[in-house]
Amino acid sequence: MTDYITADVLVVGTGIAGCAAALAAAREGSDVLVATKAERPEDASTDWAQGGIAVSRDDPEGFKRDILAASSNTADPGAVDVLVENANDAVEDVLLETLGIEFDTAGGEFDSPGWDYGREAAHSENRILHVNAETGSHILRPLLSYLDDHDRVQILEDTAALDLITHEGRVHGVQLDRTPDGERSRTGYPVFAGSTVLATGGIGSLYPRSTNPTGSTGDGIGMAALAGAEIADMEYVQFHPTALDETSADVAEAADSDAMETVLISEAVRGEGAHLLNGNGERFMPAIHEDAELAPRDVVARAVARGRDETGEVRLDVSTFDFAAQFPDLAERCERRGVDPADGIPVAPCEHFLCGGIAVDDRGRASLDRLFAVGECARTGVHGANRLASTSLLEGLVWGLRAGETAVGNEPEPIEAADLLDSDPDLPPRFAAEKFTRLHRVMGEHVGLRRDSDGLARAAAVLRRLKGEVDAYVRTRTARDLYELRHASVTALLIARAAAENERSVGCHYLVDEPTESTATPADD
Repeated sequence: MTDYITADVLVVGTGIAGCAAALAAAREGSDVLVATKAERPEDASTDWAQGGIAVSRDDPEGFKRDILAASSNTADPGAVDVLVENANDAVEDVLLETLGIEFDTAGGEFDSPGWDYGREAAHSENRILHVNAETGSHILRPLLSYLDDHDRVQILEDTAALDLITHEGRVHGVQLDRTPDGERSRTGYPVFAGSTVLATGGIGSLYPRSTNPTGSTGDGIGMAALAGAEIADMEYVQFHPTALDETSADVAEAADSDAMETVLISEAVRGEGAHLLNGNGERFMPAIHEDAELAPRDVVARAVARGRDETGEVRLDVSTFDFAAQFPDLAERCERRGVDPADGIPVAPCEHFLCGGIAVDDRGRASLDRLFAVGECARTGVHGANRLASTSLLEGLVWGLRAGETAVGNEPEPIEAADLLDSDPDLPPRFAAEKFTRLHRVMGEHVGLRRDSDGLARAAAVLRRLKGEVDAYVRTRTARDLYELRHASVTALLIARAAAENERSVGCHYLVDEPTESTATPADD
């Protein structure tokens, strides 16, 4: 075995969930090592979160009802209780008292009328704390800075986890692609930990277009599944209804790398009163759901897709309020892409969030001993078949803290970890990218917003072959992009299989050849 290092707690990922877990473990006196592929905050999905973070205020029961209703009553009530009962305390402790986040407010203390609480789709009241429409970056960057200065936390950036190190049902750590000095390891670099917390984020890079940052390849889910961990609810992939429609004639080609990122038009814009209009200039959501534009995401996303199919386009009319004043950053991003919001913003659904993942309990414990998972790679049960807006940051914070507290107390146990093999010549530079193109095509065509049983069967067959090909290459090569492709192909196959096995349309799993059981009215069927 090569050289190795140890840590009391190892966290993989630096979004809000991973950072919260690291913070909680360090508070308990543990030495924490954080490994992340990210080289800058923008590489984490948290930094891209716009709308805000929901809190219970003085009505946890009302919050719980909204979460359950948005999920078509498929969310786990016990998990929802954990979320809503811990929401206020977690936000006050970490975001307000520890970090001093300055949420938008007219003055006042936490949970007072002074806070500018927002409202988004499927919320029955205003309960969302926010900073303009870029809440995630205002949370993550101070949190990372705080951890950088913590004497019990070490962060390894630009460092990918390739494989879990396991023995007889226990996770002992991970194989990294770099040494602690930043040198590439061609045989994997082992880190042994008392507990391992996966916080690797989402799956956006499995789809042609996503609101996730590049590199959201399902790494944690892929590694955990290959190690034998229980995975659940993978068919529930949420599509956001209002991403900027890149196919619109109004949208200019990106002039720089930042502009190339998918422009998400925050749900908070509809919360302020924006209306969706089809290509005929007609508002269509009131005929589909009693909450109109503030219906659950699955309902609005399908309605937008159908409106584009039938009339050529859908636009978000923001003329009902001062869009530039309320959302200056969004207005600037639209203008950089050649869109004048005064003419309406062309929108289309886009992959956004995975509601399933590594199955965990109310402390983030997975089915393998000493393995935890938090954030988007985890299936806590809170979201069920469809996530309520602005609950992802909250879930990451609450479960991250609980997992970090629970993960302490185990001693690292170094074992004989086999070196990863890198004996064959490097593959062509575009090899992994070309395979990803194939994966994108099958996921976009057959495992997207609207599915049918034949397409899912074809997708599963293609993805099985792709996984087999990638497995063969991984056996004798150690490269980050190749392992990302492996994790992505495993995760994509899990999604396709789960979708094919679930013959009931519910939430964001919608089968065009089956009746729906979402929160939509019959007009949405």
